[in-house]
Amino acid sequence: MKGKATITTARYQSPCGELVVGILEDKICLCDWECRPNHLQILQRVGRRLGAKVEEREERDRREERVLTEAFRQLTEYFQGNRKEFELPLLMAGSEFQKEVWRALVDLPYSATVSYTDIAERIRKPSAVRAVANAIGANPLSILIPCHRVIGKNGAMTGYAGGIDKKEFLLRVEK
Repeated sequence: MKGKATITTARYQSPCGELVVGILEDKICLCDWECRPNHLQILQRVGRRLGAKVEEREERDRREERVLTEAFRQLTEYFQGNRKEFELPLLMAGSEFQKEVWRALVDLPYSATVSYTDIAERIRKPSAVRAVANAIGANPLSILIPCHRVIGKNGAMTGYAGGIDKKEFLLRVEK
């Protein structure tokens, strides 16, 4: 009998805080701020959605190591200002609505900022602004799905999983 699938996690030290990166089936399914107040809940939710257990381990198979090494390389290039788009296989763990919102975020141009209303309009659900905000807040793939590019309609910095300081840092990297 085959056991439950495992999301293998490893930690990446970014210039503005530690990220936990998770891999399942040779795809990145998690890139979350370790300091996020509900980080453990995010890990559990991703695991439930994907029918997998979450495990941090030092030893990984060759495929996992290859994907992880590439993810770390691309994150480093991003933080150095040398990468504007990620070319990583992503596995989105969310509802169909959440995935629709997250795909709209992936399509945002580098360094552009938009409001929650703009995203609701992009997905042709202009009255779903609150649901869009909730979907963005549930994004388990920070940076890779650039939710940091969403600001308030009035241009104000709004909540961010890793904290406003990280959001401001990421937007500075992109300028």
